[in-house]
Amino acid sequence: MLLGTLIGELRDEDSAAAALAALGDIVLAAEIDAARVAHDESPGEYVSGAVQRFARLASDEDWLALMNAIERAEDPGRAVLARMLRWALARDAAEAAHAAREHGEGGTCGCGGGGSCHAPA
Repeated sequence: MLLGTLIGELRDEDSAAAALAALGDIVLAAEIDAARVAHDESPGEYVSGAVQRFARLASDEDWLALMNAIERAEDPGRAVLARMLRWALARDAAEAAHAAREHGEGGTCGCGGGGSCHAPA
């Protein structure tokens, strides 16, 4: 299966939820369950959004790491999904920490990542 096809299929919430279940990684599923609550999403919505965010926002280094994971994986589809989800979880955690640090607990940042509040300290 082509990577673009996989990403396209995961736009569908039901397909994304099924793909998460097929991973069989209960730790990852629990992390997603915790993260999705903050976004008021179902697990399938979170997975679908995570894949789309990776496709849109991942750096060249993230894509290179994904390609390396594909080369080494016994099941490339599982490797792709797991890598994208872990990337999204890490990004969401970093953004939540930033919002709490810069804007108070429960605060949000409306700068979109480009504002002065995102500059290194």
